[in-house]
Amino acid sequence: MNKPLKQQELISYIAEETQADRDSIALVLKHEEAYINNAKADVKGEVEIDMDDLVDYVLNRRDIKLDEMTVEAILEAEMDFLMDQGLASYED
Repeated sequence: MNKPLKQQELISYIAEETQADRDSIALVLKHEEAYINNAKADVKGEVEIDMDDLVDYVLNRRDIKLDEMTVEAILEAEMDFLMDQGLASYED
């Protein structure tokens, strides 16, 4: 599946799970991507993301008008989707 279709599938999944609007979801995902792209990789090339730091980063963007619970719900739904697809996992 190509990236635009996968992105639309992801946004649809998150919208269904959280009842957030699609534009807000896309905006949160855009800011999340920027945060991850700026994160430092460890020796293995892996990036460890702290959810609280990520939520704070997203909430501090000027164009985000969502509350903390909604941002967390969007990010958690995204993680559920990625885990279902076998593309991500939580580290113990």
